[in-house]
Amino acid sequence: MKDYQPAAQALQDRVILVTGAGNGIGRAVACSFGAHGATVILLDRAVRPLEQVYDLIEQAGGPKPAIYPMNLEGATPKDYADLAQVIETEFGRLDGLLHNAALFEGLTPIANYDLELWYRTLQVNLNAPFLLTHALLGLLNRSTDASIVFTADQVSEEGQAYWGAYAVAKGGADTLMKILSSELETNTAIRVNSLDPGRVRTALTQKAYPGRNPAAWADPEAVLNAYLYLLGPDSRGVTGQRFRAQDVIGA
Repeated sequence: MKDYQPAAQALQDRVILVTGAGNGIGRAVACSFGAHGATVILLDRAVRPLEQVYDLIEQAGGPKPAIYPMNLEGATPKDYADLAQVIETEFGRLDGLLHNAALFEGLTPIANYDLELWYRTLQVNLNAPFLLTHALLGLLNRSTDASIVFTADQVSEEGQAYWGAYAVAKGGADTLMKILSSELETNTAIRVNSLDPGRVRTALTQKAYPGRNPAAWADPEAVLNAYLYLLGPDSRGVTGQRFRAQDVIGA
């Protein structure tokens, strides 16, 4: 689906949860979802960035979003259950779930890897997407056309040196995506895919490549159509696939 162009109201009447919505790709995607008609549930650990995104969506004329602060690093199963209860009370269903939040603290050889950092990285990048999906499957199943999107990264496929727990977690999330897709494909309206946005100008990319010129990387806004495709109705029936943003936007 190269050179995809979404309709102006491609996400009309959809309720979509975006993790890591306060900054970077999550911020840009949340604003784009709102501009295309979705009611966006903004999840991140800090309230102030979420309030800024909330204001941007409202000022652009999008549906009133919702803010849900949560620290994925320390969240318990009860915290996820509480989130599901709030969404059920406020919206009654969920049409989309974008796992965008990430934790990456830098490149480190395995021999020198801090053990606490290993656990923290797996918690945010792998365990949290599992726990969140598990808690929200019932609400997603109430939608007539639901989409779950995991964020992929090519370093998990290549097994690049020094990427440590981050690459391991991304590889695990890709496997989780395929398992979920296989389990949900037959008897539900939930599709599950992953998307690798590529090298985008974010804090994570700058931390991974501190010596490179950020101007060489794409702006988050450049990959938005890939997210609109996978979270919108035009990808109905597409499941179990690992996309690169270039596959959709034709870059």
